[in-house]
Amino acid sequence: MSRYLLITMGAALGANARYLVGIWAANRLGADFPYGTLIVNISGSFLLGFILTLASERLSISPETRLLLAVGFLGSYTTFSSYTVESLNLLRNGTLWSGLLNVFSNNLVGLASAFLGAYLARLVR
Repeated sequence: MSRYLLITMGAALGANARYLVGIWAANRLGADFPYGTLIVNISGSFLLGFILTLASERLSISPETRLLLAVGFLGSYTTFSSYTVESLNLLRNGTLWSGLLNVFSNNLVGLASAFLGAYLARLVR
């Protein structure tokens, strides 16, 4: 099967899973805090760390399955999971400063970018 088709199938499932978790969280926990996003980010980070570690250290998981699950499903479910595992790998590989730079730049620059985007959107007439 085409790599792109596997990624697309996983992405469709991941996006719908994210939507359903968001609805579930809002109904159960309220909509005054982004519980759905928090749940998705934490569970996606856990799942990506679990799957990639399992795939590299315990089981032989095909590249196609990795594309379907890691890139497709979890990439669509949350890109936060990719960021956290990449930061973990940098920290684990002895590149403390690169890992910390990745953490702080994604958070601070990402937040600043969101503010900038919101500001520019308000200027559009």
